[in-house]
Amino acid sequence: MYSNGLLSFPLTPFTADDTVDLPAFAEHVERQVAAGPDALFVACGTGEFTALSHAEYRDVVSTAVKVAGGRLPVLAGCGGGPRAAHEFARTAAEAGADGLLLLPPYLVSAPPSGLVDHVRYVAGATDLPVTVYQRATAVLDEAAAVALLDIPTVAGIKDGRGDVDHMLRLVTAVRSSGHPRAAAFGFLNGLPTAELSVQAYEAIGVGSYSSAVLCFAPEIATAFNRAVRGGDQATVQRLLSEFYLPFVALRDKVPGYAVALVKAGARLSGLDLGTVRPPLVDPTPEHLEQLAGILARGRAALTAAAA
Repeated sequence: MYSNGLLSFPLTPFTADDTVDLPAFAEHVERQVAAGPDALFVACGTGEFTALSHAEYRDVVSTAVKVAGGRLPVLAGCGGGPRAAHEFARTAAEAGADGLLLLPPYLVSAPPSGLVDHVRYVAGATDLPVTVYQRATAVLDEAAAVALLDIPTVAGIKDGRGDVDHMLRLVTAVRSSGHPRAAAFGFLNGLPTAELSVQAYEAIGVGSYSSAVLCFAPEIATAFNRAVRGGDQATVQRLLSEFYLPFVALRDKVPGYAVALVKAGARLSGLDLGTVRPPLVDPTPEHLEQLAGILARGRAALTAAAA
């Protein structure tokens, strides 16, 4: 689905008076494009989709499209209930997005067949390709994954659950279905700090992954991706032990740190993208100090790997 596997999920910056900081966002997107990912996924989980008004969402998507300038695809998150997701999808299309990431339905749980109906409903809003995000209230089974092939604009599944056994079953069901669209259907690893699971997911045929680290330490994220693709296990293991595993340990201390630490990391790396909106909370001073130390260790590991 994507050539080098690395996908960017930009942050949405907010000003001190709680408006979207579009100039800062444009700078952030430009830096993300320069890092060389295969695609930008804006206004998604890392981009605090649920915290945005409809007007803010339109501004974020249209700004990303303008900055990207056709250099790589821009996909936009959409979600909520079926009608809300339908409207966000239409807004994304009007703003020039190249595709959609359909987030789980709001609050309610449903059987896999109901989820397929939800996807079909939202996909009908536009002609844009849709990637279905499996996590939380959106869990597919093999039959549902194959049924998605009959929705012409559904292009793939992004997994945020981390059940490799389950994901293998979905990949196998789709690939062996005999459906004419099966070979081109995409699968993405969307776990938080997906670098920890990228090698396990590659083994079951899921090569592309989201990288929140790209938002604040692109040199680390891109070096890790090159090492994985090039089979450089020494560098992979060094970056896992010195940076990724300590970062995940800190991330897991507070719910919502998967976003809040990334924003704080961007600020520590020289680009202030503001604070998170509630119910997320910003890192404590102690955790900020720990994050700075983890970043320093990661960058030192890069220097050692290049020596």
